[in-house]
Amino acid sequence: MNTPLRHELAAKSCTNLPPGSAALTPQQVAVLATVLPEWHVLNNKAIEREYSCATYMDGVRWFALAAAIAEQEDHHPDALVTWRKVKLTLWTHTVDGLSENDFILAAKLERAWQGFAPAA
Repeated sequence: MNTPLRHELAAKSCTNLPPGSAALTPQQVAVLATVLPEWHVLNNKAIEREYSCATYMDGVRWFALAAAIAEQEDHHPDALVTWRKVKLTLWTHTVDGLSENDFILAAKLERAWQGFAPAA
């Protein structure tokens, strides 16, 4: 894992991408995916991560924190909260695929997860 690049991503802010902006190339996605191995690339169109939590309410609290970070970045994941699990899926609608914003938010979420309650 490229820790300096991971920290660099987490320090950035998501930017507004106008419709028609280019998605990341498969090569760019492959490089960024190595920085966030917890996230799985889905057809070069999205990245997804499932978090395991000790209790259902821990999952709800984790999602509330993740949602606050997403709101601050104005980049919002699709989310599924189930018993002791939270699944987040990121992709950029305006590029119909992945942008650097997805990896920025994922890096910020990973940093926050490190400070969150231990997983189940």
